[in-house]
Amino acid sequence: MGCTGCSVSSNGSPNGCQSNGGCATGGCNRLNTYDWLSALDIEDVEPFDIVEVSFKNGARKSFHRNQPYTRAETGDMVVVETGNGLDLGRVSLSGELVRLQMRKKKAEEDEVLHNVIRVANERDLERLEEARKLELPTMIRARAIARTLGLDMKIGDVEFQGDKRKATFYYTADGRVDFRELIRHFAKEFRVKIEMRQIGARQESARIGGLGSCGRELCCSTWLTDFKSVTTAAARYQNLAINQSKLSGMCGRLKCCLNYELDTYLDALDQFPKHAEKLQTEAGNAVLVKTDIFKGLMYYGYEHENGRGKLYAIEASRAHQIREMNRKGEKPADLVSLQSIIEAGEMEVEMDFEDVTGVIELPEEEKRRKRRKNRRKGGGNKKSPPKAQSNKPKGGAEKQKPDSKSGQDNRSRDRRSRRRGNRKKGGNSNNNNQNK
Repeated sequence: MGCTGCSVSSNGSPNGCQSNGGCATGGCNRLNTYDWLSALDIEDVEPFDIVEVSFKNGARKSFHRNQPYTRAETGDMVVVETGNGLDLGRVSLSGELVRLQMRKKKAEEDEVLHNVIRVANERDLERLEEARKLELPTMIRARAIARTLGLDMKIGDVEFQGDKRKATFYYTADGRVDFRELIRHFAKEFRVKIEMRQIGARQESARIGGLGSCGRELCCSTWLTDFKSVTTAAARYQNLAINQSKLSGMCGRLKCCLNYELDTYLDALDQFPKHAEKLQTEAGNAVLVKTDIFKGLMYYGYEHENGRGKLYAIEASRAHQIREMNRKGEKPADLVSLQSIIEAGEMEVEMDFEDVTGVIELPEEEKRRKRRKNRRKGGGNKKSPPKAQSNKPKGGAEKQKPDSKSGQDNRSRDRRSRRRGNRKKGGNSNNNNQNK
């Protein structure tokens, strides 16, 4: 992983992101194998004639025989034989480490039948680039065809062979899928040899890659190849909340990292007594609140205190002792004798809360706005009902200030009525003169 194992280098510095080992993501190639023998100045008299070749940035690997005339080394792009033509990949490992890798994957030397043809030239690299550009539109079109046929399957990835004569479709499905009709449509549409390969949800995320919730690249796409079953019991042993969205990975299954520290937790839990959720003492029944696994402490609180009192931190050995006394029908005087007593307020586990109903009040400006809205609705001319007498003494009562706006409105209305009355009087006098 990382730039230290990058085989694509020039003048001793790795290519790619040009961070020279600062990124530590391992994103230059998936499932890298660190060649720790490359730093040793040792030459093999008879080098191992099998090399490990990776295809499509490490998504798939296989072993091939390195012929003496090819002289392919780690990092070279090579053309190799396959069962259905030629393919192009990168030599990811060579030398004695390939023997150890084959032993790890339980591969026999006699089973390696395909050879390395030659080191790739410019024409081979151009054809590989053309094949990689065809994969995305082919996958989109293949999904549309599978949807029209009504097949319950999801095509997750498509990989073209280096000579563009064969395409492998990787799909996921819950059950068995009859894709004989689908293969006919694919062969007619893409004009290549079709191979359908079913994979699991974790293998799909390993091929696609991505970033996990931890911010690092997925373990399955960088180094993890052995997928073990993960259950919710692993989360319970580690005192994790059973939240399906937080415990699930990019594949929709439980995260593989839940098993990484499980053995350490199981070894630590062997020191704690079983069925010790409730202990009986002369002071009352104590209920287990929480457990600190690595410190070896168990926190209890009495039932009559309802979580608002003190928490008593006792060691696992003390809990074992009280548990044995309860089995014999005996009760100790108290949970702790010389143990530290931790108050609930310091541990922030107090269950009490404050009732804030009626405490929050609107600011004064918002109250005035509400009063104005009520006046505009038609309550401005109406007389307000008499106000209730306050309990304040007369000396402390404040005089209400007259509303300046309401006074101005009344004055303007009086002026308008006077003008209308003058106009009417003037009109009546003119009519009388004409009649005369």
